[in-house]
Amino acid sequence: MHPALSTDVLAKLRQPRPYPALSLVMPTHRREPDNAQDPVRLRNLLAGAQKALQEDPGVTREQRTDVLDQLERAVAEIDLAHAEDGLVVYAAPGEHHVWSVARTVPERVVVADTFLTRNLVAAQAAEQPYWALAVAADRVSLWSGGPERAVEYTGDGFPLVRSLEDPDAERKERIGDLASTFQDEDTRTFFREAHQALRTALAAAPRPLYVIGDAPALALLEETGPLEQGTPTVQRGGLAHGPAEAVRQAVEPVRRARDEALATTLTAELDAARGRHEFAGGLDEVWRAAKDGRIRLLVVEEHYRAVVRDQGDHLEPADPSAPDSRDDIVDEIIEQALETGAEVRFVPDDTLTGQERIAGVLRY
Repeated sequence: MHPALSTDVLAKLRQPRPYPALSLVMPTHRREPDNAQDPVRLRNLLAGAQKALQEDPGVTREQRTDVLDQLERAVAEIDLAHAEDGLVVYAAPGEHHVWSVARTVPERVVVADTFLTRNLVAAQAAEQPYWALAVAADRVSLWSGGPERAVEYTGDGFPLVRSLEDPDAERKERIGDLASTFQDEDTRTFFREAHQALRTALAAAPRPLYVIGDAPALALLEETGPLEQGTPTVQRGGLAHGPAEAVRQAVEPVRRARDEALATTLTAELDAARGRHEFAGGLDEVWRAAKDGRIRLLVVEEHYRAVVRDQGDHLEPADPSAPDSRDDIVDEIIEQALETGAEVRFVPDDTLTGQERIAGVLRY
């Protein structure tokens, strides 16, 4: 399964496909005993997908065979033993994709000429990805991280690796000319190269940055080239080689503190917008503003979901089993807001109790 989402990947997934493009979406569970139902649910959805393709008069036999073959390949990549909160599977002629996401999704099978991407879009926004740079004298690595996982990044020259062996070390030691690791020019050159590679990665994908290393390495990195003001550092050596989970755990306390500070700032910004009459609060108001492209900043509680029925001029609560219910309306709002250039931020649950768990700052 794909380890991470990116804006470029989502843009490609949103492009039109040759019909039929099949989207299969289902909630999954991380722990026993709830995860015992996941294989059964997946089998039922696969049967429903096969039936939908067989009964669709617009799908030829060749197309159906191709898509079902792609779907079979996709299923072979699914690892329900390490599931998160949602599973998204796409299959179309000649391609398939599988995503595990840390966000609850509705159960759905859709056949169309595009993939159903709104749940992936919302999951990517909720992931709030960051970069973690782990520095050591012989290796500098970059990690793409989020609240649930981290993955080593291997583009833009990363990881940077060099040998610390000095063939002339014995002679230099005899004459007292052997510099410490973080004082010699080779290490400085190595860190300058790391700075350049980091700038390239940040320019292509701007994200919050955390830097991990022992004190001498962090000091030299700062001397070699300034980091963005306010970049948090974590004084912990030995992580330039990973593993990924250790990198994530090292960053997590600092990330949480930064998120708490951001939530306070966002709450103040919403209050200021209310005073300027540039505020929308609650599902109905925010939904209308999103459709009109008026939202500049959307703030959503992390685990907010709502099942509604669209009555045209307003949304009303609905039972998930109702045929016209929409159980991913929050994800739809997030996708629509992003499509119109809004900034989307997630805050801890109960942060927006006075705004019905979702609110926005309007452009006008």
